[in-house]
Amino acid sequence: MKIPILYEDNHLLVVEKPVNVPVQEDESGDLDVLTILKQDIKRRYQKPGKVYLGLVHRLDRPVGGVMVFAKTSKAASRLSDQLRRGIIERRYLAVLRGVPRKKQSTLQHYLYKNRQKNQVYSVKPNHPEGKVASLDYQLLDSKIDQSLVSVRLHTGRSHQIRVQMATEGLPLYGDQKYGSSMNKRGEQIALWAHKLEFEHPTTKEKMQFTSEAPRVYPWELYTTHDEVYKTYG
Repeated sequence: MKIPILYEDNHLLVVEKPVNVPVQEDESGDLDVLTILKQDIKRRYQKPGKVYLGLVHRLDRPVGGVMVFAKTSKAASRLSDQLRRGIIERRYLAVLRGVPRKKQSTLQHYLYKNRQKNQVYSVKPNHPEGKVASLDYQLLDSKIDQSLVSVRLHTGRSHQIRVQMATEGLPLYGDQKYGSSMNKRGEQIALWAHKLEFEHPTTKEKMQFTSEAPRVYPWELYTTHDEVYKTYG
């Protein structure tokens, strides 16, 4: 499997993650993005021994889009620090089942992850294992009972966008885990990591990368597709 490379230097590797491929090794045993990229670097640069590639952030298995990896431990440490301090900006496009009442809003919930079930739940603020999750969304377009939104994450909780939107009664198109009553089996979840912005870990240069959602259903419903990328990207 070939993973598209958007940018590469001695410190960074920015790629477009394919849908339905795990970011790192999991219990499925399926080939993962991290392993594929390490093998590719080893082959291209004829590196002896193990290849270092640091995982800075994650995307859920069914989600595609832009990701950054660190090629040195120093870059990994600095990028992880940016992530903790909220310097890294992550934006997504999503198609929702339903139309939000407000055109734009900030959502805040407390989420709890059951690791055995790999399931995340919205819980009360006083839940002993609940962690705050926050995001901004903006309505970009709507088609009867579906809508296209842009999402900016303020926190990086597991399944965050999927759970927060489902909690608001707006599950993502194709999301069987958090919107099974409104989605059919076999539908691809409509969530795409569209934009990533951060400081280069050594030069401090502002880096910005975008990745377009595939021109397939339901993304193709939205005639403003190109305009969305110009204004939102």
